Amino acid sequence: MNFNSHTDAVIAVAVALVNTLTPGERRGRAYRPPAGEERRAAVAEALRTGSRVAEVTPEEAGEFCDVARELREVFEGVARGDVDAAAVRLNALLEKYEARPHLDRHDGEPWHLHFHGAGGTAVRDWAASCATGLAIVLGGELYDRLGVCTAPACDRVYVDVSRNGTRRFCSTACQNRVKTAAFRARAGA
Repeated sequence: MNFNSHTDAVIAVAVALVNTLTPGERRGRAYRPPAGEERRAAVAEALRTGSRVAEVTPEEAGEFCDVARELREVFEGVARGDVDAAAVRLNALLEKYEARPHLDRHDGEPWHLHFHGAGGTAVRDWAASCATGLAIVLGGELYDRLGVCTAPACDRVYVDVSRNGTRRFCSTACQNRVKTAAFRARAGA
């Protein structure tokens, strides 16, 4: 299940930023986002998820943390069934980051839709792109493909791109943890 290649890329970046830069729980353990040089490298890696090589300054890495917190609210709204709150949040982000669609062609690629405003910073451009990509998903019939992991002690986000749309976990590791716990509970009974 794909939305379109550019939308898929910016949604993957949104997921990577949220999962890398927001505190919480991951795979059964407390998760603290990286700091300093590790944070800068983690942001650069998250942006590569969208297949674009990016140089990130330490200051930009800090700004991306704010963007990630804002994007997390969208996933959490959908996960708790409050699509209206997620939509309101996305509209605010689209306005804040001045998302404006325009066609662009670069790096030998065909024409494709970009979502950022003209003359923005790298952080604002990525924030606008991620917000618009999520808005495309939320505005369609597949909005419930945005999710927060349902495994105990994990709050990482995901986009379900499976054919049947039944994903509930951020990773195979979390899925295996839940299945193993269920097996042990049945075996112990």
